[in-house]
This record gives sequence, C-alpha cells and structure tokens, in this order.
Amino acid sequence: MIIHPEVQTALDAGRPVVALESTLITHGLPHPKNLKVARALEAAARESGAVPATIAILGGQITVGLTDDQLTYLAEATNVRKCSRRDLPVVVGRGEDGATTVAGTMIVAHVAGVRVFATGGVGGVHRGHPFDVSADLLELGRTPVTVVCAGAKAILDLPLTLEVLETQGVPIVGYRTDEFPAFYTRSSGLPVDVRCDTPEEVAAIVRARDALNLPAATLVTVPVPPDDELPADEAEAAITRALAEAEARGIKGKAVTPFLLARVSELTGEASLRANVALLLNNVRVAAAIATALSA
Repeated sequence: MIIHPEVQTALDAGRPVVALESTLITHGLPHPKNLKVARALEAAARESGAVPATIAILGGQITVGLTDDQLTYLAEATNVRKCSRRDLPVVVGRGEDGATTVAGTMIVAHVAGVRVFATGGVGGVHRGHPFDVSADLLELGRTPVTVVCAGAKAILDLPLTLEVLETQGVPIVGYRTDEFPAFYTRSSGLPVDVRCDTPEEVAAIVRARDALNLPAATLVTVPVPPDDELPADEAEAAITRALAEAEARGIKGKAVTPFLLARVSELTGEASLRANVALLLNNVRVAAAIATALSA
C-alpha cells in the first residue's frame, strides 16, 4: 500500500482526512466530467479543513491519496476493474488497475487508518431481485468506518435495503433529517435510526462504537441540497423506464448500476446528474466536518 505523503502526515498528526472512492471516476461519470468532479471533491474536502484521500489500485499497487496526474490517468483509462472485496486480490495479484467501490474503499480506508469516507450513495437490494444484494451492505456490517452518503441509490429497493442494514447491525444516522434520503430526492418516507444535527453528535456515536469494539460501520445519511433536488415523481418515472430497458436488454450484474444511472441522467435531461454532483460535494463537506470533530 502506498499512502500519499500529505495523507500520511495528516494521519500521523491526527488531523482530519476524508477517503474518496474511484469508481465514480472510472464508471460513474463520462469523461471529462469525471475528472472535473474528482478535482472538485478533493477541493471541497480541503476547503472544509480535511485532507482528501482518493483510493484506487494502480498497476496492482493499492494507493491512498492520488496525485493530479493519477486522477487524470484514471479519468481517461478504459480498462479498469471495479473493485469490491472479492476483486482486490485479483487486481493486486495480476498487477492491474482497479477503481474501488464503496466496499473496496471502506476496506482500504480502514487498513490505512482513515476513519471517514464520503460517497454519493451506497449500493443496496435491487428492485425485483431481492437476492441481488450489494457487497456494500455486507461490508458496512463488518468494517468500522464512518460512511457519509445521500442514502442508497434511488434505483434500488430502499425498504429492503434498510432491512439488510438492520440485520447487519449498521446504525443509520440522519444528518439533520428524520427520514432516509432517496439519493436524488431528500426524502423516502422511511425513518432513520437516529437524527444528529451537528458533527459532534455524530462523532460521539462513532467514538462509542469504537469503545464498544463493534465491527459495523456508521452510516451517515445526508439529503441532497434543496435547490438541487430532483422531483420525486420525475425521478421515479425515469427509474421505472430505465429498469424496464435494463430488463429488456438483459443487463445484469456489475453492469446494471452504471447503466441505470446513465440512462436516468439521459431521461431527466441531466437533472439527475446535477443532483448527483451536488450531493457528492455536500457529502464531502459533511464528512470533513465529522472528521474534524473526530480529530478534536
């Protein structure tokens, strides 16, 4: 594992660090938008007082904290494997390039000592396929990092996703909300386990988790900013159509989520993409505030 000197210095000094995933760059957004957003997320972390640590595997080397040249390389690369837990030894052993998913980023961040991770939305249970459960949910049950997100991706079955998280022992914190966010929209109508209105409240829960030596993550859910929210009926109409198209084309496995997100963006005239970018930036800022509270 290679840890960027700036990240290592911050960790050694107990200063706030925020982990960032890399599948957003390689599979989540088109080029050159992906590079622009990746740079913006790192800038948002710095402006909020934290050191960003984007995580990826480059030539088989796990890397925590990327240079701008490495970000540019990932943004333009075409043969990069999405890396969850099962993929890490394959990519490292074969000397390949890999972009870490939520699960993959959690594993590496925990080993590196990065306590807080900001992402867009976690994976979950796929609609109409209750046995298709994202590895993210299982990782949340066994890797004790603090994950800041806008809930689970709206293309998923949110009630079933919450059931799995409960089974995995993952506490769901609503950051300034009583309801589980629905990614593009601020509310799903589903309750969270506890509401916290300050970073310090979240930090107290994280410290208690660590003191109790519990293995599960703490999932902090943050609604998309009001001005960037996609209307619920518009989002649902696009998701329903995209799901039908995926079924008709026989798209399965890892390819489902990237296809659905891209298609929903097309169907909404990129309104969903704007919401996605806005919630990502917002989540990084909240994660930085929580990391700062934890480092106090």
